Amino acid sequence: MNGPDTWTVDRVESDIAVLVRDIGARVVELPLTDLPEGTREGSVLRVPAAQGLPDWAGAELDEEARQARLEEAERILARLKRRDPGGDVKL
Repeated sequence: MNGPDTWTVDRVESDIAVLVRDIGARVVELPLTDLPEGTREGSVLRVPAAQGLPDWAGAELDEEARQARLEEAERILARLKRRDPGGDVKL
């Protein structure tokens, strides 16, 4: 039996959340009201499947995964900054 799929909120446009599935990079747009309270850009959701489709009513926020992804992005950014020689780009 498979566990829930992981989806990330890429962005919120008005009251519509644009979510990207981790596996397969499938993209869906849903009203924020269909998602758990507190969902925002960068939120990570664990979403069970019902008959092969995401069961958005059963979605749960995964704050630990969101924080881990944020920390990883910050580490990557810091590493890139250390490699940047600074100054203007010459073409």
